[in-house]
Amino acid sequence: MQGLHLTADLYECRCEAALLTQEDLLSALCRAAVAAAGLTLVAEKYFVFPDYQGQPGGVTGAVLLAESHLAVHTWPERSAVTLDVYVCNFSTDNSTRAQQLLDQLIDSFNPGSRSLKAIQRGEDGEPSTGMNTVPRETLNHSNLLLEWLNEDSAYGYRSERLIESTRSAWQAIEVHETAQWGRLFRLDGSFMTSERDEFHYHESLVHPAALTHPEPRSALVIGGGDGGSTEELFKHPSMARIVMAELDPEVIRVARTHLGAVHRGALGDPRLEIRIGDGWTTVEAMVEEGSERFDLVILDLTDPDTPAFRLYSREFFALTRRILAPGGALVMHLGSPVFKPERVRQLLGELASCYTIVRPMGVYIPLYGAYWGLAVASDQLDPCAIPQDEIALRIAARGVTDLELYNEATHHGLFALPNYYRRLLQG
Repeated sequence: MQGLHLTADLYECRCEAALLTQEDLLSALCRAAVAAAGLTLVAEKYFVFPDYQGQPGGVTGAVLLAESHLAVHTWPERSAVTLDVYVCNFSTDNSTRAQQLLDQLIDSFNPGSRSLKAIQRGEDGEPSTGMNTVPRETLNHSNLLLEWLNEDSAYGYRSERLIESTRSAWQAIEVHETAQWGRLFRLDGSFMTSERDEFHYHESLVHPAALTHPEPRSALVIGGGDGGSTEELFKHPSMARIVMAELDPEVIRVARTHLGAVHRGALGDPRLEIRIGDGWTTVEAMVEEGSERFDLVILDLTDPDTPAFRLYSREFFALTRRILAPGGALVMHLGSPVFKPERVRQLLGELASCYTIVRPMGVYIPLYGAYWGLAVASDQLDPCAIPQDEIALRIAARGVTDLELYNEATHHGLFALPNYYRRLLQG
């Protein structure tokens, strides 16, 4: 009977009000959170309380898991929620999954304050899971924002203030004020970008290919609704046109409202054309019309376990190849070769099946808490073949300034891979 029992009392919840009163919305949230945590739903039952003194009643729900249970009760009149998660660890340690389930539900309800408890249950002498090494109360104290790198690793930053929280048709969107990074942007509980850290990712994503290209004039950015990669592309004076294909218009609205230090006005540049819609559909239409070609295609996407999953495929890479101009290149991020090595290996293999030249990169991105993989793919453009002196000349000739990470030396440094990363390329 040894297991982990987690409870959470959430106050001042700033989620959509209907989430506290409508059975279908609450059930959908719980089912999605259970699946995302890798737990097994067996059955569920919800009861909606009648209105009381003109106020809507709350909802009580019980989700039966193969591993044990999830219980939830909402108090709309107090903007409060109580959560109870218990998992048995008899044959498998499910503690990490339980914590992931609770974390996701807490993120969705977005409380102003919370009270959390963790109890190790079981008879004396039963083996401990080790989950009490760092008490859960400590991990979540003072609005610590956590993100899981994999099932066994997490990291986080403290939020001083929630600036905005909303739920679009596609995802949960948050902007937090933090002491470490200034304004920090999250989608579905995953860190996307921040004011003080964004250059690590955006400069590495854009400039190695853009500086290798003799004169980039057009670019297609798929995703990238925060505007950071577009802002870096506009540093090249030859860039005459950028098309951004962004799935979620709410991301662009939130970025325009709160993330000016990331896009620096690029979202309002007349050279930018924003097309709201699915990246696959956008590229497929371009291929069918046969009228558009781009010097650079930038896949500035959320991770593969999001609505962007179809864009991480051999089929989509092959589509992008058909809209590249001669000498053009595709650039994308791969995830962490430390925490997701098999994903990085798979993506590099699929790129190599479509493009003649595939050059992996690596850079430590503080916000992501990890060494991160990226890649440039092309049939003609080779960023490793251009001399360092030539990169320096091009930076100077183009007047590319305001760079925090990228220069002629770090250009080749990005392609200098550690041995464990190199081994992912074998085969």
